[in-house]
Amino acid sequence: MSAARGSFVGLSEVRRSAGLLVQPRMGFSSPEQMRRGLAATRRARAATVGTVTLDSYTRVKDYASVERALAEDIGLNGYPIVTHGVETTREVLDGIRGPGFPVQIRHGSALPDDIFTTLVAAGLDATEGGPVSYCLPYSRVPLAVATEAWARCCEQFARLRDDRGIEPHLESFGGCMMGQMCPPSLLIAITVLEGLFFHQHGLRSVSLSFAQGTHPRQDEEAIAVLRSLASELLPRDTDWHIVLYTYMGKYPRTREGARRLLRGAAELAVRGGAARLIVKTPVESRRIPTIEENVEALEFAGAAAAAAEGAPAPPVQDTGIAAEARLLVEAVLELDADVGKALVAAFAKGYLDVPYCLHADNRGRSRGYIDEAGRLRWASVGAMPIRGVTGSREREHSVGSAELLTALSYVERTHDRLALHGGDPRTPGAHHELDAGNTASDLRQT
Repeated sequence: MSAARGSFVGLSEVRRSAGLLVQPRMGFSSPEQMRRGLAATRRARAATVGTVTLDSYTRVKDYASVERALAEDIGLNGYPIVTHGVETTREVLDGIRGPGFPVQIRHGSALPDDIFTTLVAAGLDATEGGPVSYCLPYSRVPLAVATEAWARCCEQFARLRDDRGIEPHLESFGGCMMGQMCPPSLLIAITVLEGLFFHQHGLRSVSLSFAQGTHPRQDEEAIAVLRSLASELLPRDTDWHIVLYTYMGKYPRTREGARRLLRGAAELAVRGGAARLIVKTPVESRRIPTIEENVEALEFAGAAAAAAEGAPAPPVQDTGIAAEARLLVEAVLELDADVGKALVAAFAKGYLDVPYCLHADNRGRSRGYIDEAGRLRWASVGAMPIRGVTGSREREHSVGSAELLTALSYVERTHDRLALHGGDPRTPGAHHELDAGNTASDLRQT
């Protein structure tokens, strides 16, 4: 590792000393509200990381719509960093962001040049995305164009090391893209490949993502595989860690169902050795959460993680995820020494194929389904080079629309049903509620 330092460098060590780092997906269009949200996140009773999530107009460079919304005092679904500009963003961060409280920009843009230019000028050094993971789910931009844009942005970002002595950090979103119906081997392959892409374009501090899925034991296996592949394939000068996302699909509608899911994510993060957990709130199924609701969820997740520390974990079963993920990564890397060109070629050949993704550069022949035990399986692997591997046994029938719709609400229904009918002795109270102020010891006793 370089001697340069950045606010996200060494987060694995921070996690070992401070506990699991919990992070919201918070973003507000008002600079004053965004500042209040960051300050509240920093004060939360948990080891926290700050987030500035950008709005969807900025994501697609529709700055005229941003200007109209701000002029008419219409709230956006995030912070318009490009339109607010460098000085305003510095004022938002002043006295809040610091060595003990890193802040990350999250945005969702396939063409993020303006965003990178602004965040760098504002003194920020951490963001997320990737050439595949911020292109296929979110845009109609050709994958080759997005890959070229991300290569430029990575190289611009990496210059912070020489220009300012700062090690910038980039998190791959590859382990989350449409993850609610994507078997884990493909998510692992994409996030590892994006990590290699970042390194090839000059970045030395990265994180690899994985989204909580439909089955805890399958998720544990997947995170173990991700850690193993990353340890093997990322160059030794890379500072890296794993970030887990609380379930990214349809969220439970009951408060207790949502909390069960979040508690499961916190426990999974601890068992899997993730450094960070991206937290969701009990109101996710209905609306954008308030600052207070974000803080409540952060504190709950932090307490749940602390309660899980040191608890024995069952051995991880090998169901074939490792073999699949390795074959996918190796097939892509054999296509070209340039990882970006290899990714574009892999999607063109169908070696990577995201289920139910409608982007024109996605072959669209793969399908996933949820089996009787609740695990994500392949119904079809298309042209991906994993046919016949242990974990890729395909079903004999295609997935119809009714089965797909039922599967998309599987996690929501499962957790709401448990919340309404009980079945978890750890949850205190007649109404299955947990106070945000519960301590780790309280949760252990339950």
